[in-house]
Amino acid sequence: MLIATDLDGTFLAGHPEARLRLYQLINAHPEIKLVFVTGRGLEVVLPLLSDPSIPTPDYIVCDVGATVVDGRTLQPVQPLQAGIDALWPGERVVAAAVASFAGLERQEVPQQRRCSYFCAPGTVGSDLRVIAAELGCDMLYSANRYLDILPRGVNKGSTLDALVRLLELDRDAVLVAGDTLNDLSMYEQGFVGVCVGESEAALLEATRDRAHVLHARHPGCGGILEAIGHFGFLGPAGVEAELRETDTPGRSELVMVYHRLPYEEVFENGRITRGAPSSPNGIIPTLLSYFNDGRPGAWIAWSMHDPKKAIPFEVHTTVDRERYPHLVAARVPLTKDDIDIFYKRFSKEAFWPTLHTFWERAQFREDDWHVYLKVNRLFAERAAAEAAEGAVVWLHDYNLWMVPAVLRELRPDVKIAFFHHTYFPSADVFNVLPWRREIIGSLLQCDYIGFHIPRQAENFVDVARGVAPLTVLERRNCAPRYLTYGCAVGLDEVTTAIEVHGRRIGLGAHPVGLDVERVRKILDQPSTRKRMAELRSDLAGTRVILSVERLDYTKGTLEKLLAFERLLDAHPELQGKVSLMAVCVPAAKEMTIYDALQTQIEQAVGRINGRFSRVGWMPVQFFFRALPFEEVVAWYAMADVMWITPLRDGLNLVAKEYVATQGLIDGRGVLVLSEFAGAAAELHGAVLTNPHDLADLAARLYQAIAMNDAEAESRLRELFAIVEHNDIHRWGRSFLEAVTTPVGEDMLAGTGC
Repeated sequence: MLIATDLDGTFLAGHPEARLRLYQLINAHPEIKLVFVTGRGLEVVLPLLSDPSIPTPDYIVCDVGATVVDGRTLQPVQPLQAGIDALWPGERVVAAAVASFAGLERQEVPQQRRCSYFCAPGTVGSDLRVIAAELGCDMLYSANRYLDILPRGVNKGSTLDALVRLLELDRDAVLVAGDTLNDLSMYEQGFVGVCVGESEAALLEATRDRAHVLHARHPGCGGILEAIGHFGFLGPAGVEAELRETDTPGRSELVMVYHRLPYEEVFENGRITRGAPSSPNGIIPTLLSYFNDGRPGAWIAWSMHDPKKAIPFEVHTTVDRERYPHLVAARVPLTKDDIDIFYKRFSKEAFWPTLHTFWERAQFREDDWHVYLKVNRLFAERAAAEAAEGAVVWLHDYNLWMVPAVLRELRPDVKIAFFHHTYFPSADVFNVLPWRREIIGSLLQCDYIGFHIPRQAENFVDVARGVAPLTVLERRNCAPRYLTYGCAVGLDEVTTAIEVHGRRIGLGAHPVGLDVERVRKILDQPSTRKRMAELRSDLAGTRVILSVERLDYTKGTLEKLLAFERLLDAHPELQGKVSLMAVCVPAAKEMTIYDALQTQIEQAVGRINGRFSRVGWMPVQFFFRALPFEEVVAWYAMADVMWITPLRDGLNLVAKEYVATQGLIDGRGVLVLSEFAGAAAELHGAVLTNPHDLADLAARLYQAIAMNDAEAESRLRELFAIVEHNDIHRWGRSFLEAVTTPVGEDMLAGTGC
């Protein structure tokens, strides 16, 4: 069967439930060919191809029949397109020939091999028809407003008929659908047809005596479904028997979809043992807290499974029977190969560098993309199975970009919320991704999308605007919570709601907070106080500059070392008096992309220490290992300056950990922070620096070292007030409240702080 359908008023219209049923029907039957036949230009059709809720057409006949392309490759269908091209005298020739006619207004829409005008009734006369004939063209006037000048003999019906002949299809297996007189030429080819409900009166009148054309009662997709049943295209059982059955909704009112389980899994002696999560930033405990009220919930994450081993895989496990009696962990089984490709290789080698504006480092592999799609589908199917009717499904980060596309199709009733934990770049960077249309099309299926700071939300709008036509519904001022013009990631206004393809999507800024109480408890431990006393003794007489980060080219570690070397050269009086304590956490062994960077860092440390070291003083103490969080907190308490200089970062929680520690001990440490970290827009009081400028890195570090106590204390008080107030619990609450907030209420989190 082939369905050839107009778009506006037909395939894109009708009751949402009817649209979903028809789209599911087409997706469930690969043997059904779909052809879009439209007056739109190809550029205007492209946004529909990035909407995962709409089936991808096999062919597109657009420009009122003047353009015919393959729906997946977008390449011209030959020899049909060449034949049409030969009949067209050219846009400039046609436009010049009719320029003198009053009442014609050229439509400012993409168009090829046609000239389209707005034309008032009575304007089309014999003179205009003569001109068109002399050009070797036809004129098509529809809806008492639209005039198209086309190659002679070319229209929707003629091009569709030629395509059916080229494909050698049974003409009786073709169903055409439309709603305006512009579609009449499709019915004139003798195909079985349907004029959907609410069609233009002129089309109904023109097709009234055609026995093989149904005048449907239901508009849009409902009319097409009506015709499929009426003409028996799917046999005597009808449409209902052929529609894909959906799973019975689950019980979970809140479904958390995160890359990590809410417990640690350890394989010992052929068995899996589970323990408490070791998440220093408190995100997992905070997300778990939303199940404290006894609401039925599910936590979806991947777990490694080896199908070759005879160990049964448990999809559902408990998390904590006493604290969360109604929460289940719904595990998605992934093989080691899946995990290595999906997470350790593809996400880190393709998406991570692009998101952080290092696109020249990105490696795009089509095979890896298909593994990524497979894993995302598994997550979506598990979420669909767990979610109750109308549940909130909360997705986390770029590893799950394609889940909304599948989930919206499987469960149109649920509310899909997405939080983007990493930086989201502007369009000129993001558009490097080969799959940008698919990714954005998927994210546009969400009801709400949250980012750390306004700049990242606005970048998303910029990217989405290049994929689909959107309308900005709401904007909000970023001040006073966020910096506007004071840093590289500042912004004065941010979009908080958009409309795309008729759907409203909320956007918001929600910088992740810190579990301040966890830091307080660590500081109160006797072991921490003892370690702090040891450090005081060891570091007596030395100003400590602390740096803590993972091994990653986005963190700016090498640039930091070069700037520190420049500082010691420019200020020899600091030699012997300041020390840089650099903690660099290694990457996983499988991530070999960091090997060269590690070598460069180690060489820089060696050179600096070789140049400046003296008896009893080493300028750089480099720790290439992960330290327990309790040890790091003790270092935070002792550090005079915290030097955090990522080249690009979504937020940076280390900055907040340092501020919380110093604030809790009434310290006066100074935070020097990259203005390219998301936290720079939120943390008023930090000394901001440009990590791409070694001179500025050195200058701002010197400013921090030389800062008087009164200024340092004032800055820290301001910083601590922000970190303490906007903690991890406030972050989670503000996000969920924004997801469930009625339309029109403030969607910019934290504007009242």
